[in-house]
Amino acid sequence: MRRFAALYAALDASTSTEAKVAAMVAYLAEAPAADAAWAVFFLAGGRPRQTVPTALLRSEARAAAGIPEWLFEASYQAVGDLAETIAHLLPPPGHASALGLADWLTQRLLPLRGAAPEAQAAQLRAWWHELTPAERFVLIKLIGGGFRVGVSKLLVQRALARHAGLPAALVAQRMMGYADARAQPDADALLALLAAADAPGQRDLGQPYPFYLAHALEPAADTPEALTTRLGAAAQWLAEWKYDGIRAQLVRRGSGPAAGVWLWSRGEELMAGRFPEVEQAAATLPAGTVLDGELLVWPAGDARPAPFQRLQTRIQRKTLTRRLLADTPVVFVAYDQLEADGTDLRGWPQHQRRARLEAELAAWHARAADGASAAAVHTAVLRLSPLLPVAPAGGDGHPLPDTWATWAAQRAGSRERGVEGLMLKHRDAPYGSGRTKAAGLVAGGWWKWKVAPFTVDGVLIYAQAGHGRRAGLYTDYTFAVWNRPPRDAAEAAAVVEAIARREPAEPGALQLVPFTKAYSGLSDAEFAAVDRVIRAHTLEKFGPVRSVRPSLVLELGFEGLQRSPRHKSGIALRFPRMLRLRPDKPLHEADALPALLALLEPGGTPSPGCG
Repeated sequence: MRRFAALYAALDASTSTEAKVAAMVAYLAEAPAADAAWAVFFLAGGRPRQTVPTALLRSEARAAAGIPEWLFEASYQAVGDLAETIAHLLPPPGHASALGLADWLTQRLLPLRGAAPEAQAAQLRAWWHELTPAERFVLIKLIGGGFRVGVSKLLVQRALARHAGLPAALVAQRMMGYADARAQPDADALLALLAAADAPGQRDLGQPYPFYLAHALEPAADTPEALTTRLGAAAQWLAEWKYDGIRAQLVRRGSGPAAGVWLWSRGEELMAGRFPEVEQAAATLPAGTVLDGELLVWPAGDARPAPFQRLQTRIQRKTLTRRLLADTPVVFVAYDQLEADGTDLRGWPQHQRRARLEAELAAWHARAADGASAAAVHTAVLRLSPLLPVAPAGGDGHPLPDTWATWAAQRAGSRERGVEGLMLKHRDAPYGSGRTKAAGLVAGGWWKWKVAPFTVDGVLIYAQAGHGRRAGLYTDYTFAVWNRPPRDAAEAAAVVEAIARREPAEPGALQLVPFTKAYSGLSDAEFAAVDRVIRAHTLEKFGPVRSVRPSLVLELGFEGLQRSPRHKSGIALRFPRMLRLRPDKPLHEADALPALLALLEPGGTPSPGCG
């Protein structure tokens, strides 16, 4: 634990990519393989489930520190991180522990889950007594199930590759699924990652390939002219719709008793049994096939996929009832083929992989149509992502059609199609790994060209201190909109004065309605400026939350919204974030709830005052 805590501190203290890689390489050179196996699991994003309830952690920490609840809460609000707060409040350790990370996990932490509260409390106190504050911090993070460290998976792969003298791409391939929540890393697993060559039968039949991720196209490159400058001729690109679903790889390998279908999420979670209709359909694909695509809820006969929230309701259910399967029919829309007949196609140019995919699915659909009716039932489950046509070349005396302009016009109707915009893929791009640009291409391999987000001007009414490096600053905000547009500035000002006097709103009268929270999007300087306003205009304190005299209007961006009985406003936003402060906008010109509700209408067209 001591060596891993030191590695965490080194990674947390540096912003240098090279320093982080060097720290991990040094750790791998010194740590026992079993410990390093768990360390790589956590660094790569693996997280154990919560071992001890947070309430028990807090109560035991207060008791061990011998402080009242109010002082503990005040300390937590000042520090902004529960694990760090507890680590520093506890009394000094009585003795040191030499137990390694693997033993901590397998002998202590994992068996503690599900134990009686009294047993958990006794163990916590005993363990805290033998760890330094830095080691306690890591331990509490692991116990709480919220362990995160500031390194990307690409950096972890680079460190492993450097340590073992292997190509990073090979390590990336071997690591697929390594951080799956159900994994139990051990020395053998680490040695398999670092081996010079794959042992016979080492490769898991169901192992996917590292996902290739797209870069976001900057708003400045949003016009046909800018796209030509930025990306070159449109004829060098393939354009597809950008779906709002779950990115997934569909793996069909093996024969006989070993044959199987594996469905992996981009987060390297094996989604076994979660989408049985997709797995059943893929079972009739040829062995040695790997497809990349998107999982969507798409009812039969509908021209557009259902909103992501429909898919979310299914994900959250542990039991897939017949009714749920019928209400949320899932399809797999394939847009790339990574393996065919057991051959890795990732080095092929994009247009050749696309042609192979089209041939593969066409043959599969033909077999299904001619074969058993059971297979035909599944033909609608596996779909091909359509390409947007490239405008044909103009003839003599005719101007060349502008494909960028055509695609831009089609992209403008994305919301009506139930998609987020377009995906642009260079015709010659190989299938990369992670968010890397393909070498030798004019502008990289894959780009996502999303439509602009919805926007709304909201009024800040509550604030809470942030966490981590923003602990001590009020950075988590609650926003409100008017329940109807104010008649004028005077009517809005009267509402603000009533709020300042703590007067409840009259039924049916003008009032501010909370509708969302947001905590990202502003710069450090902007957060500091808002923090000063909050401290100067606090009306009341409710534990860590301050109510604030309404005075600040901010523009918020979001990707969509849905009705929600859990919120007073009756709506919930998807991915709300702050876009900018609006000092130019008077309070009475902030948006009103009817403008947001209008977005719930078919087509989601913004109404005046919101969009």
